[in-house]
Amino acid sequence: MQSGILLPATATLIAVLALHAAMFLGIKFYAAVFLLSSGIYLWLGREITRKDLPEPKILMLLGAALLVRASFLLANPLGSDYVFRYLWDGKVQAAGIDPYAHAPGAPELAHLKSDLLPASVNHPEMPTVYFPVSQWIFFLSYSLAGEAVWGIKLFLLIAEVFTVSALWHVTRLSGSRPASVLLYALCPLPIVQFAFDAHLDGIGVALLACSVLCRLKRHRVPAFLLLGLSLAIKPVGLVLIPIWVMAEKSWRNRLMALLIPLIPFALQFLPHRSSPTMLAGLMTFSRHWTFNGVAFEMVNAILDNNLPSRLVCAGLLATSLVLLYWSSLGEQRKMYCAVLLLLLFSPVVHPWYICWLLVFLPPLRPGSGIVFAATASLTVFTIVSYQTSGIWAQYPLALIGEYAPVIVLFAMELRGWRR
Repeated sequence: MQSGILLPATATLIAVLALHAAMFLGIKFYAAVFLLSSGIYLWLGREITRKDLPEPKILMLLGAALLVRASFLLANPLGSDYVFRYLWDGKVQAAGIDPYAHAPGAPELAHLKSDLLPASVNHPEMPTVYFPVSQWIFFLSYSLAGEAVWGIKLFLLIAEVFTVSALWHVTRLSGSRPASVLLYALCPLPIVQFAFDAHLDGIGVALLACSVLCRLKRHRVPAFLLLGLSLAIKPVGLVLIPIWVMAEKSWRNRLMALLIPLIPFALQFLPHRSSPTMLAGLMTFSRHWTFNGVAFEMVNAILDNNLPSRLVCAGLLATSLVLLYWSSLGEQRKMYCAVLLLLLFSPVVHPWYICWLLVFLPPLRPGSGIVFAATASLTVFTIVSYQTSGIWAQYPLALIGEYAPVIVLFAMELRGWRR
């Protein structure tokens, strides 16, 4: 019984470790490793939903998963260049300049240029899109490591320790099998996206996981504050607030659930309240960026117009969420469904966005989420195309392969949960 989990768990970690060779073998090898490890993860997920492990073996695997993450601390990202925007924003702040005041390519920042920055920054004509809490993290990481990536990766590694620890306790408190925590800890997706490619979302995911843990322990105020801090990284948790509000019995607690998460989210903007361009980059991103959004791609194929397609998807999301909030599903299932619906209707779903959903895999073990964590690797075909030919292309077959099994399994799960 134990070998049923140990074998695919070991194979997954070995496969992910092969990413070290991608630094020398290039993006196609990176893609092969990502796809292979994700395929093994499907095997692992199947075993975890059926079997369990003794606690010492689970802890051993958790330690190994964190060591694998730590092994990438000095490795330069290969599948993404977002980390260079983080480093640039940190460098700008270290020079005493408002990161929202100028785009990286602005002549006012020419004196800060080096061989690496901002030459490696994607879209240097666009101001930063990141909220102030993220900017403070960028400043600290740059102050710690300069233009080296290990500064931000160190914060991400610490965040992953908190995420895995929180989910270990969430799994036990929710009555799920202890081995279910491995659905996150051994999943290649967060290892590739956070430990290797250094995406900031890893810190927001950790805050969300800790918030969910505090919620299960009935520590209301810490749960609300941590949720608010996760919003300050990326506002994914907004779809959870109505669930928590409706779950409260008294109007006082409902008001707390509504307002307290918004306090840290709002306070972060106060130091930059006089900056007229603080949200300029984010607004540009929100209006024009699209990638890997299944509902948006389907709607836009009919309307062939960006703004109306976005509005239709927003309306479909709002309608779906209202139906979900008033359903009889349990709170944890509602939280999982809310984040999954957000991903299904969003115009932009980078693979690291899907990591936010993985917080809910250990207590629920949903097949749709396990499969989504694996099929997200199909986005790598776009990365390979972009890095080899300079063309950013959305591949319809990859989109179908990524989402079709997820949607089918999600529909089956909803039917079963409603019963």
